Formats: sequence, structure tokens, C-alpha cells
Amino acid sequence: MIDHELDLAHVREATERLLTAAASLDNAGAAEPSRLPGWTRGHVLAHVARNADALVNVLQGLPMYPDAATRDADIERDSGRPLDVHLADLRATADRFQAVGAEPADWSRTVELRNGVTDSASRIPFRRWVEVDLHHVDLGIGYELEDLPEEFVSREIDFLADRFTGLESVPATTLRADGGQAWKTGGTTGGVAVTGGAVEILGWLAGRRDGSALRTEGGPLPRLPAL
Repeated sequence: MIDHELDLAHVREATERLLTAAASLDNAGAAEPSRLPGWTRGHVLAHVARNADALVNVLQGLPMYPDAATRDADIERDSGRPLDVHLADLRATADRFQAVGAEPADWSRTVELRNGVTDSASRIPFRRWVEVDLHHVDLGIGYELEDLPEEFVSREIDFLADRFTGLESVPATTLRADGGQAWKTGGTTGGVAVTGGAVEILGWLAGRRDGSALRTEGGPLPRLPAL
């Protein structure tokens, strides 16, 4: 069962980790390339801040973003700011998200995200945790997939395996972690088994690793659509 209050606490912890790490940069470091193609670290920091605003909108029953072009333009606009402005924005938007999360609400209600995607309001704090912790990794400043909490790794694999389930462009795939956990994903044809460390499975599903450390049976490593 999803515990939105516990996930809000996870978000606070992840945000503090991100803020502490980002504060070690300087303006030049913030302008350097991140691990995401075409984005500087400033783009990543701007996106994390704007995502907090967007998820506040979701929880308040508003459109997540006015449109895709506005979302992209806002990130581009904010990407080149001085580091101290990034940090203040990250703190302020994180506080707003926590404040809205603390308001009395029906957490079982269905909310709408981008592109018509819907979800339970109770899962929005976990979605925010994913944004904060995965993009912390994307900064390339010492926080790696191996540093992610074990609970995060397991739950994000659950989430991504479910996301790709039913996609006939992805063969039916069984994911097996070396620790014993297993997941099903993909369509209804084929039959590939992918085995390896849970962190490597997560990295592949999330587009952060190429999957070369994984072992396959029944076919090559499936090609996944972009997130």
C-alpha cells in the first residue's frame, strides 16, 4: 500500500541530499554538461524546480504544464541562472510541494499529469522522489545509481516494469534481480529473460545504463522506448 506521508518524508531527505551536493558547485560547474544529452547541470536543476511547481499544480487539480512548449521554454529560461538562484528556487519550490502535500486531501482521488496520463494522488510524492533522486544522479557530481536507497530501486523497477507492460514494441520480458526479485514487462509475444543486479536493471529501464552488464536468455536485450 502506498504511504504518501512516508514518501513525502523520502522527498524531503532526497531534496536535502540534492541541495547539499549542488551547493558544492560554483557557477562554472553549474554550466557544465550534465549526463543528460543537450542539458547542462543548470538545465537539470531548473527542471527539478519546475517539476515541483508542476506537481503542485497536479495536486491542486490544475494542468501540470500549460503545454509542452512552455515547459521546455521555462527550463531553458532558468538553466543559466547563478548557482545561488538555482539553490534558492529549489528550496522554495520544494517547500511549496511539501506544504501542499501536508494539506488535508483525498489521496485516493485520480489526478492528471502530462499527455493525459492519470494516477492516484497518493503516488505523486513517489513520482517527485523519482524526479529528485534520479536527476541528482544525472548531475554527475558523485551521487550514483548505486547510492539510491534500496526501497527506491525496487519501487522504481516496479513502476517502470508496469509502464512498459502491454507495449507490443517490447517483447514479453522477465526481469530477474540477482537478489531474487522478479518482474514481468513488455508485450505478449516473444520471451526474453533479463538477469542482473537490481541497480543495473533500474539503470537500463530508466535509460541511465546501456544494459551491457545484464545477462539475457531467449533473445537480445529489448529496445525500450524513451521515457
